[in-house]
Amino acid sequence: MEKVVLKASRRDVRGKQVGALRRAGQLPAVIYGRHIEPLNISLDAHDANLALNKVGSSTLVTIDLDGKEYPTLVRERQRNFIKGNLIHVDFLAISLTEKLHAEVRIELAGLSLAVKDQNAVLVTGLHTLSVECLPADLPDKIVVDIAPLVKPGDGIHVRDLVIDEKLRVLDDPDEMVVVATFAKVEEEAPVAAAEGAVPVEGEAAEPELSVERGKKEEEAAEEGEKKK
Repeated sequence: MEKVVLKASRRDVRGKQVGALRRAGQLPAVIYGRHIEPLNISLDAHDANLALNKVGSSTLVTIDLDGKEYPTLVRERQRNFIKGNLIHVDFLAISLTEKLHAEVRIELAGLSLAVKDQNAVLVTGLHTLSVECLPADLPDKIVVDIAPLVKPGDGIHVRDLVIDEKLRVLDDPDEMVVVATFAKVEEEAPVAAAEGAVPVEGEAAEPELSVERGKKEEEAAEEGEKKK
């Protein structure tokens, strides 16, 4: 991926005053890390939104602050709930000569015959892979080919991934990355019996209500009284 560089300026405005900064087209941010004191900065909001919407948490972002470059990783993004634009960003300053731990997103690619020919569905076990490496060797993503998933039940584990030798994978080798499985078929609710249908054996029948039968029983009782 092309190097991402964002120009920044030092920011003295804090607290509630950052609202005016945002209205002026600036994006408040902070740089922090093991070897530096936290730096409050501001970025051009338009340029930062365009650039940062294309990068992931494992993408190296260089902050140019007054001519000095800080290699960083994006650690937190705060967005406006309604508009979706960035309102604050935390950058982690890193050393290019020290290895780091990072989460790299997993991207599935290719064609699975289990899905194509047998209507299987893919169930993802991992969305990111934990790795250790030098910042310069950190990939934006790890592409996983799903072609080995030929039939339902086939899966790809961490141990099956083809990983650059510059990366040390920290996840359990037996961890499932993705598996092809049959789609769950929900049972349909039993169709209600049609009106007037004969009850199934063993099933309680509706009590019979008959005005005519009740009338006959009353007449029989009256006849019995007369005979007495």
